[in-house]
This record gives sequence, structure tokens and C-alpha cells, in this order.
Amino acid sequence: THNRVVAGSSPAGTTMLRTDSSANIIEGIQRSGLIRPGDRVLVAVSGGPDSTALLLALDQLGCDVTAAHFDHALRYGSEEVAEQVGAQCARLGLRLLTARRQSPMPRGSVQAGARDIRYAFLERARAEACADVVALGHTSDDLVEGVLLHLMRGCGLAGLRGMPARRGVYVRPMLAVSRCDVIEFLRQRGVSAYEDPANTDLRFARARVRHQLLPELERDRPGIGRRFYAVAQQASAMQEAVASQAQVLLGAGMPRTDDVARMPETIAIEVMRVLYSNAGGRQPSLSRAHLSSMLRLARGGQGGRGLDLPGGWRFRIVGHHMEVVRPQTASASTGIGHRLEVRRCGGCAEPNATHLRSDAGADLVLQLGFRRPGLRMRPAGGRGSRKLQDILVDARVPREDRDSWPLVFAGDRLAWVPGIAVDADLLSPGDGPSLHVAISPMPDRWPNRIARLETPINPRGESS
Repeated sequence: THNRVVAGSSPAGTTMLRTDSSANIIEGIQRSGLIRPGDRVLVAVSGGPDSTALLLALDQLGCDVTAAHFDHALRYGSEEVAEQVGAQCARLGLRLLTARRQSPMPRGSVQAGARDIRYAFLERARAEACADVVALGHTSDDLVEGVLLHLMRGCGLAGLRGMPARRGVYVRPMLAVSRCDVIEFLRQRGVSAYEDPANTDLRFARARVRHQLLPELERDRPGIGRRFYAVAQQASAMQEAVASQAQVLLGAGMPRTDDVARMPETIAIEVMRVLYSNAGGRQPSLSRAHLSSMLRLARGGQGGRGLDLPGGWRFRIVGHHMEVVRPQTASASTGIGHRLEVRRCGGCAEPNATHLRSDAGADLVLQLGFRRPGLRMRPAGGRGSRKLQDILVDARVPREDRDSWPLVFAGDRLAWVPGIAVDADLLSPGDGPSLHVAISPMPDRWPNRIARLETPINPRGESS
């Protein structure tokens, strides 16, 4: 399925990469190495020439294939294309998973919205088919068109490579195959594929590149399509090396902001992209503006600053460390699954617990809670009473974590801000029996954060 309104390639337009053989699709797929023997393959089939040729070729290679077709319902009669795909799969004896859009299109770009809905369907279909990879039918012509679109918008190394051959479970095994090879492959087999009108609709930038810009460039500079393709291949190899280096840096430990400041910009930008991807962000989602803003924040020194990213994620600086997180909704429901543990203790050094006076629970009930307006405490090791808001800000707790940070109360009194501060009047003097207070199981976010704070106050209230 292609990155257009409704998928499918058109044979119209100038072919970007011509080869001597018109039937080298099988060879090109095998050379790509993207589909291994024994892989279960879900093929995204739009009904257009490219995806139809891919389906036929993979079936000819004896792969374990399931087809998937999504009807965007953007054009009258689109259900007929689904019927054609179904008939083709029936002739091949292949399983077909289909769906038709029922909900309204998202606001904004029709192409982007259709792409998001389509990929959501492919994820569901992949799970149902238990597929190892999802094969997409993009060709070398699509690659070159993508490079030009990226260049016109302004891009870096990642954009210059066009579309990657692999992104997670999504593979493009025909990127070394030209559109003319696809047409010849289908002609030899007597297969007539669906031609999507969107591919010739000049309202869309890709159609303008295909039918206007590239033909003009070819007339002025014959062979320029092949040269664009060669540049994209070189950029792809360079991008893979940069991405590999970024993964090594992240695997060796979260880079500090001062490390990023010393990196070449190409490596630093890729670190930001990989950081987002490793957190669970979908690719491609980050624009060059997102990546540049992330880099500016990382090079700006200490913070608790942040930047909202696509998909509900947030990039932020905590102390000198960078992270991508999904902000939590502030409510007491955050504490579901955690309980407060209180026991008598003669004194221990457990790092994720505090020790309160043994008589603290005699008249006051200890309980787990969360931030609410007006909370104050007199932190041990400090002077006077302070607002909880100021305590959290000084500890550089990011604002989106403050409402979900667990707190321990003695009655209505704030007794302990785990990992940060404990009430001076309730803190055990340490020379006798005390109450050992801990949260079990530990919330999965704040213990790691404590280790990253620049000047935290430990649970006993002493500067670390």
C-alpha cells in the first residue's frame, strides 16, 4: 500500500530506474534479503499494479502469504476494487483480510489521514495473520518521487534517502525494481490491475512530481532519475551508519545534554529520532522542526523543560538527562495497584523507604495520596514551611509528573514526598524504633527519576 490517498502505482509518467530485464521482480525481491525463508508475509494489496505484482511474485516464490486490502471509501465504486482483489486472491488460493472505513476521515490532510487509518488496519491484520513482516509494493520510482518531495520541503540525510527499505516489521522488497518492470511483469501474465485516479490528480504533490516535474527534469537532463536513485542509495547507507551509531550511544546509557552538545549535528538529530522511536513513538512522525526543537532544548543546559511530540509523547530534560515519555493524566486512579507498607523497624538503609517517628501513626493514619491545592510541609534539612509546588520544582520534577507523583499523608498532613523530602517533625531521629514506610510495588516512573535528579534530598531528609 502506498503513501497516497488510496494506494497503487500508475504506469504513467517517467520511469526513474530502467533495467535491461522486464522480468527481474523475482530477482529484485530475492536480492533485497528483506523476506527470509519461513517468514509469514502480510502483503498490503491496493489492487494497483505495484502491490498486485508483489503479491504474484511472493506467491511464485512460495512464500507463506496473506493479503490485506483496505477500502478507504473515498471514491464512488471503491468497493469494486475490493472485489477485484478478492477475485485475484481466490484464483491464487490466498487468504485475504479486508476492511472498509466506517468512521469520518481525520481533520487535516486527506493523504495523511488515509495513511494513518490504513496503517492501523495493517497492524490489526498483521496480528490476525500472525505475520512476521508486512510487505509494501513501493518501487524505485516511488523512492525517487519521495526524495524530490522531501527536497522541496527541506530535509536532512534521512529525507534524502527517500523511503527506507525496512522500518520495523514493514519492508519494501521492490525498491530496486522500476515501474516499467512491474507493468511488463503483469503484461506477461495477462493481469490487468486497477489504476487509481488519485495518481493522476494534480491536486496532490506526488502526482505533480510524477507527471510534471520529473518528466521536465528528464527532458532537460536525461538520466537524472537514475542519478537521484544513486544519491538516495548512498544517503541510505550513510543514514544506516548514523542510526547504528545513535543506537550504540543510547545502549551505552542515556546521553547527557552536555554529551549531545559535543556531538555532530547529524548524530545528535538521529539520537533524538531513536530516543523517540525506542520510547514507542511511531515512525515516521517527527518533522525536521520537531527534531531541531528537541536538539535546541538538549543543548540549552539544565531544565525541566519539555516539548510535545506527535502521538501524545513528550520530550523533556530532567537535570542533564533527556527522555521521551507519555504524560500521565493527573488523578488518584494513578495509584491503583500500589499500596502503602508500614512496619516497625529498628533502622535500615533501604533506599526507597523513609523512617517516621514510631508514634506518628498512633493518632494519625498514614495513607497514600496525590497532589492537591494548598499542600505544604517543613522539609527536614531545610528552613521553614514550603509549598509542595516549590519543593517539586526545586527537585526538577517535570510538570506533567507532579500530579501523579505519589505522596504519603499522616491524616491530612503531608508526611513524605518519596525520593525528595520528608516532614521534619515526623522524621525519625534515628536513635530508636521507627516506622518503616514504603510504597509497594514501587511506581514504575519515579524511582528512576530520583537517580537522575541533580541535587535530590534522600528519604531521610539529608542532602545526597
